[in-house]
Amino acid sequence: MKFVVSSKALYSQLQAIGRVVSPKNSLAILDCFLFVVKDNQLKVTASDSETTLTATIELVESSENGCFAMNSKKILEALKDISEQPITFELDLNTMEMTIEYQNGHYSLIAQHGDDYPQPVSLNNDNIVSLNVKSKVLLDSISRTLFAASDDTLRPVMNGIFFDINTEDLTIVATDGHKLVRCRNLSTRCDQKASFVLPKKPAQMLKSLIGKDESEIGIQFDGRNATFSSESFKMVCRLIEGRFPNYNSVIPTDNPYVVTINRHSLISALKRVLVFAAEEIWLVKLSLTQNELTVSGKDLDFSTAAEEHLACSYNGNNISIGFKGTFLIDILNNLSGEDIMMELADAARSGVIVPAEQEDDEDTLMLLMPMMLND
Repeated sequence: MKFVVSSKALYSQLQAIGRVVSPKNSLAILDCFLFVVKDNQLKVTASDSETTLTATIELVESSENGCFAMNSKKILEALKDISEQPITFELDLNTMEMTIEYQNGHYSLIAQHGDDYPQPVSLNNDNIVSLNVKSKVLLDSISRTLFAASDDTLRPVMNGIFFDINTEDLTIVATDGHKLVRCRNLSTRCDQKASFVLPKKPAQMLKSLIGKDESEIGIQFDGRNATFSSESFKMVCRLIEGRFPNYNSVIPTDNPYVVTINRHSLISALKRVLVFAAEEIWLVKLSLTQNELTVSGKDLDFSTAAEEHLACSYNGNNISIGFKGTFLIDILNNLSGEDIMMELADAARSGVIVPAEQEDDEDTLMLLMPMMLND
């Protein structure tokens, strides 16, 4: 068995799917990539038993079809510093002796039988829900929500991002109980109402694989597993089972105080003030007066304090509210646009933060729970 492939194309795809491989696998074969050559295409698979990712690469040439497995760390290190050039793989299917030839040398190793590699799970054909999502829509939604997913092992259903699908839109949500992100896309619909919770690891894989283009990602899922597929990759993953919280019920709708402010200016001010805030809680105080926002923080134990005044658009009553500064910076960093709007009711209710101008067919909302002020 012999085939020739571009070194850069192979390395970039191996590097992308290699993030799936777990440092501690229950099966030794999962330390390997599975290589399958068929019809002048190479399909490379990586898996951790719960998430399986397959990338497709066009070959320069191939002699016959076949499959084998190879240690993922070894092949990644071997290809890492090879410049763009054709690389020839030659395998004796009887002895599994492998030779990899490149411009200035060659590698020799023993491959493993590909038949020993576990196959990904199949979806239940009776319960499959299917939809197509544009790459950019999926990438933007995952990028904006992933940071808000929880790490709490006691609430596993919140350790991922929630896909809420219906006939009017696709809504993707993540929350850890302190912050919440809701990204609604009005151009993506399904002919039925359905939902699932995607774990953080496969969500991170998708974020690194999909591009900001107009191509579509096909999504299929049943009650336990989901597949995400495009022309260049296919991912099969186990879903998180359980009932996701009713996110709409925690979003306040009657917020009389609305301030519009430059997002970058607020981020910069928060970073400077946090230097002097108490490290245990990172509490910052936001005080609103006529067209001015005051950001302040202090650490009583070390007698440090900071205060900064920012111009804004606000004409309501004077109001003060406390937030965890690091969480607020995370939210602002994951919003788009120059200006943001912060909608407030009182110091005890969550603050709603949205872009001043929403993108076409999108409705992005972020929520942050307040902290009790000391004064």
